[in-house]
Amino acid sequence: MPIGNKGHKVETPHHNPPQTLARVPFSFFWYRICQWVFGNKRVSKMSKLQSDTLREAISTLFAGSKDKKRNFTETIELQIGLKNYDPQKDKRFSGSVKLPHIPRPKMKVCMLGDAQHVEEAEKMGLDFMDVEALKKLNKNKKLVKKLAKKYHAFLASESVIKLIPRLLGPGLNKAGKFPTLVTHQESIDSKVNETKAMVKFQLKKVLCMGVAVGNVAMEEKQVFQNVQMSVNFLVSLLKKNWQNVRSLSLKTTMGRPVRVY
Repeated sequence: MPIGNKGHKVETPHHNPPQTLARVPFSFFWYRICQWVFGNKRVSKMSKLQSDTLREAISTLFAGSKDKKRNFTETIELQIGLKNYDPQKDKRFSGSVKLPHIPRPKMKVCMLGDAQHVEEAEKMGLDFMDVEALKKLNKNKKLVKKLAKKYHAFLASESVIKLIPRLLGPGLNKAGKFPTLVTHQESIDSKVNETKAMVKFQLKKVLCMGVAVGNVAMEEKQVFQNVQMSVNFLVSLLKKNWQNVRSLSLKTTMGRPVRVY
């Protein structure tokens, strides 16, 4: 430790070695920092996903969807193939990112609420369950599994979320649908929209996964932005970044996959 002019010890700041994006828990936060420091153009160069290839693929999907009109709005899914990963030995990553545009507007969300939140949910036409309704499930695995399948996501009041493990067991958590906390200082409506805009990447037992990144009712530019953000976030979760990406494809619900990487 250096000695100052008056004989006092002077502490020198300790510098930790820089972490890679893949090792930072809040990867998307650091991705935004990179955008701010280097600019969007520099960050885009970090990606191996070619913009022209992506735009062409999205246009192909939209054209195919228009040729064969469906009775529903087709979802656009990003299909991911990984490599150089051992799900048995390597740490299984998991992370969520909020996309700029909601990929599935009709995504079903259920509010597990206290009296105040139940009243608010009822007024806005949102499905809900109170504590008494949850107690009736009696931690029955089949009933909890059925509940998890019925909804894409769950919200919960602070007083209720603490009771979830005791009332429902690990069922929702195993399904990757543990509720998102909603406080009384937050708007349920805005929280629902935030939840609908979130996509989750989670490595399980196989080296492939798929997430919704848009739908054919959106503008092509919006899908493009969602895909770019999804891919950049996914890569930040991987231990060797792009070296772990085998393939990336886009696919509508009823269409054929179009490879973009």
